[in-house]
Amino acid sequence: MTPVPRGVAPDLASAPEVVLARGGLLGQPMWLLASTTSTNDEAKRGARQGAPHGATWVTEQQTAGRGRQGRAWLSPRAESLLFSVLVREAPLPARLPQIALVAGLAVRDAVGRSLPGGEVKIKWPNDVTVHGKKIAGVLVEAITSGQRVEAVVVGVGINVHTRAFSEEIAERATSIALASAPGADPPERVQILADALAALDADLHLVVARGLGIVRARLEAADALRGRRVRSDADGEGVAAGIDEEGRLLVRRSDGVVERWMAGEVHLVG
Repeated sequence: MTPVPRGVAPDLASAPEVVLARGGLLGQPMWLLASTTSTNDEAKRGARQGAPHGATWVTEQQTAGRGRQGRAWLSPRAESLLFSVLVREAPLPARLPQIALVAGLAVRDAVGRSLPGGEVKIKWPNDVTVHGKKIAGVLVEAITSGQRVEAVVVGVGINVHTRAFSEEIAERATSIALASAPGADPPERVQILADALAALDADLHLVVARGLGIVRARLEAADALRGRRVRSDADGEGVAAGIDEEGRLLVRRSDGVVERWMAGEVHLVG
């Protein structure tokens, strides 16, 4: 058993053993860290040093955590579940948004197990929400050689124990603790981590090889934007009409034309 670093809370300390007992390919080996700049940085450094497929880094605190478009991911110590997984399969570059979506689906499933009855959804392209508020995010980064993707890092941040957010994000963020039923026991992050890794392990290989077809129906059921009016600074405005097999957001304009948005920030209108 690898010694647990000082500063790692009890509800995360047993993660390597719990994940190993599940028998999947992801989460082995696993490094627990009291603090780091970001787990994606750790995973990319590990990739350069020869870490295998499935290697996972988990931390109590990130000092330079980031989300999409370079946004900071704030993570008070021991309140979030912050981890990154190294994927040694070499997908086509077009598969990267699809990997982000299947990772989001795995996180949605894991969060949903901790919040039975909660309205846990995926907000395209990489967020997980509960009753419309963000509870988790996914950041996928490619390790490339020229035009070829050699490996992928899947980074995940889940708000678990947090009960107070900064004024800047309080209206649009939530946590498992805040969304749980009154009086419910605090969730153990080790179980959420094990559930998320197992769910991703079940779908990842097929999505890398064949695309989103195998999970398309589940994505449709979990789509937080479907039927809602949305806008994008780059693509205009319309009504979200689902996610296609390439991972693009389908948006129906007022003239009936369906556009396929490939990337960008999406905002609800009204």
